[in-house]
Amino acid sequence: MRLVFVTGSLVHGGAERQSIALANGLAARGHECHVVYVKNDPSQLARLRLAAPSSVRCLHATRYFDLGALSQLRSLLARLAPAAVLATNSYALLYAGLARAGAPLAVALHSTYLQTAKEQLQMLAYRPLYWSADAAVFVCERQRRHWASRAVFGRRSEVIYNGVDLEHWRADPAAGERLRRALGFAPGDFVVGLSAVLRPEKNPVQLVDAVARLRSRGVPAKALFIGDGPERTAVEARGRELGVAPHVHISGFQEDVRGYVCACDAVALTSFTEALSLAAMEAMALGRPVVHPEVGGAAELIAHGEDGYLFPVGDTAALVERLARLTEAQWRDSMGRAARRKVERQFSERAMVERYESLLAGIASKRRRHEHLRKRPPIHQQR
Repeated sequence: MRLVFVTGSLVHGGAERQSIALANGLAARGHECHVVYVKNDPSQLARLRLAAPSSVRCLHATRYFDLGALSQLRSLLARLAPAAVLATNSYALLYAGLARAGAPLAVALHSTYLQTAKEQLQMLAYRPLYWSADAAVFVCERQRRHWASRAVFGRRSEVIYNGVDLEHWRADPAAGERLRRALGFAPGDFVVGLSAVLRPEKNPVQLVDAVARLRSRGVPAKALFIGDGPERTAVEARGRELGVAPHVHISGFQEDVRGYVCACDAVALTSFTEALSLAAMEAMALGRPVVHPEVGGAAELIAHGEDGYLFPVGDTAALVERLARLTEAQWRDSMGRAARRKVERQFSERAMVERYESLLAGIASKRRRHEHLRKRPPIHQQR
């Protein structure tokens, strides 16, 4: 199949990473894949492994809705005549939905959180584009129900879990130990990681609070923030305020986070909102138990008390209690092995790619059958 993927940009983010992984995976299975991104942020461009540089194009939109960018996309789709188009999130759907010119269209929605009144109004405008899409893909069942209750669905709605490359996300204990030493962690330290862009909705300050409470109980806890972002200043200020600044480490942006995650004893998320956390999935694949707020598809990813822990959103006392259970090395290692097995069974990149391949082939063939029937002459003319 000839496929076109449309994203808002190639900025560092989970949705963009999954789109790139999907394009690479389908290309590896013999499909002709093209990637188009609307705004010129090519941060993850190097991750794409397509047949030719010409398979990747930027529309260079200079405003939210850029008629010139829309015209470029319409011309490109008319020339390529793809078997199917897949848009990532609502902004890409705006362009793909208006430009597709009859091409079968699917949209993958990776979020549940609308931060502002403006975004809520935009979703009202987006809804007809979802309704007209041949398929809408949600990354977990809870997210699908969330949006269905808000009248966001496609002609066909599917749940396809995100997936990770099981070979790429395989633990390297030696690399983790080297980084622990380089970061100044002692062998007995209990290192809790948080891998994310430090944005407000990730609520990273809560992990600083948790580390302070653990240390007050005699646990040699340290926080390792793997990433950077606008909340860095707040994280650092909270560390100073609580007297734990020497125990709060921020790595800054890392192209490859595997060694840093392996340097951690456990991983925590503190987000107010998630759909299906790719960072949690990656940590589980690396054999790290994850403590995750009860948001989005957390309960579909983590079996509480078996391969990780869940806690009520914003409840720092509960977060501390879950983390304290993981200070016992034998228990957290057992839970980490169970986490790896869970990802192998249910959240592999291969399974994700195969599900999307089947979906896109299905909407492409349905459109071809419809066009064939539409073009057939009336029965009285066939005699």
